[in-house]
Amino acid sequence: MMIRFQKLAERAVQVLSEVVPHVPSPCVSVCVMHPQTGECEGCLRTLQEIGDWSRLPDEVKRQVWQRIQWRLASAPGA
Repeated sequence: MMIRFQKLAERAVQVLSEVVPHVPSPCVSVCVMHPQTGECEGCLRTLQEIGDWSRLPDEVKRQVWQRIQWRLASAPGA
């Protein structure tokens, strides 16, 4: 995995290993959408996931974190 995603990957493991309320946002304040993948280059969420985040129940937020893990695993240089 690329170094720039190391902290995101570590945070995903932490979030998914704990079942606590108020699942934290994956945002890392690098809000640039990749033109080919349609994913944020900072947190690997789609625009839909970013836009919906504040209204999602915690269970669905954990599903987004799981998708982030999958994206990390398939990212170039993974």
